[in-house]
Amino acid sequence: MSTTVDAADSTVVPSDSTRRNGFGYWWDRVGILLVLVLLVLLMAVLAPNFLSVSNGVNVARSVSINAILAAGMTLVILTGGIDLSVGSILAVSGVTGVLLWTNGVPTPLALVGGILVGALAGAVNGVFVARFALPAFIVTLGSMTYLRGLSYSLLDGQPLVATELGYRGVGNGSIAGVPQPVVIMVIVYAVLWFVLERTRFGRHVYAVGGNSEGARLAGINVKRVLMTVYMIGGATAGVAGVIFSARVLSAQPTAGSGYELDAIAAVVLGGTALAGGRGRILGTLIGAVIIGVLSNGLVLMNVPFFYQLIIKGVVIILAIGLDSLKRLGRTSG
Repeated sequence: MSTTVDAADSTVVPSDSTRRNGFGYWWDRVGILLVLVLLVLLMAVLAPNFLSVSNGVNVARSVSINAILAAGMTLVILTGGIDLSVGSILAVSGVTGVLLWTNGVPTPLALVGGILVGALAGAVNGVFVARFALPAFIVTLGSMTYLRGLSYSLLDGQPLVATELGYRGVGNGSIAGVPQPVVIMVIVYAVLWFVLERTRFGRHVYAVGGNSEGARLAGINVKRVLMTVYMIGGATAGVAGVIFSARVLSAQPTAGSGYELDAIAAVVLGGTALAGGRGRILGTLIGAVIIGVLSNGLVLMNVPFFYQLIIKGVVIILAIGLDSLKRLGRTSG
């Protein structure tokens, strides 16, 4: 059995040499980075104070939360799934962390508690998707609703302010001049890059996304892989939740509303196929930076919020269109 699995592992990620002339190959490696550079140059011209140091720090802090959400989302989408509940998981995790701290729980345990709640919520999604073979879209849509309701019920519908929050540095502090959320983001991406690129589990993730039935026949425990990626997605949302609560020094039941769309857009912009099986975690990071730079630039240009929603919606549609174009290019190639 182990020989069969090893053979399957070696064919999980297609050889790049077979498709280096395709649009998808070059877009994933050069195109998205070029878009980021052009967007930064555009905002530097159009948006006042965009290149200031203080604005750069603000962009980095805001990008970190969406980037961490998108990191976990990348693993889910690589398996051909989706997780619409990450925004609600962010909220309930942040609420849990603040509630634990205000009730006398030591700061480290309050932090871990918030993250574990996120991991648990993700694990529940994984059970329904993997064990009961329910559509991920429906499962996570339901989770998005009940978890949002749970975050409201834990606070009786009102925000809980905690100006002396023990882990406030996680959202507002710095390490050697680098914002702590950015440091955490880098650690999350480094860990998940290693998992996807250097471990057997990472190869299994690509295999399940590419052909789940073939992966099962090759001896891969598909259900375990699916459960694990949803739990990881929940855990990263939990990390983003405690960072968010530390940044605003409060538990907000409305936190993370709509964040799942930004996370999905970052993943797809970064080159991960919605159909699963193809993508790179570092591409997601670039996609998240693009979303953050775009949002920040629109704010600096005083673009009304409703127009910002329109523009970001168009970006999401374009991202999905690019994904379809890449798949067509690979098929025709």
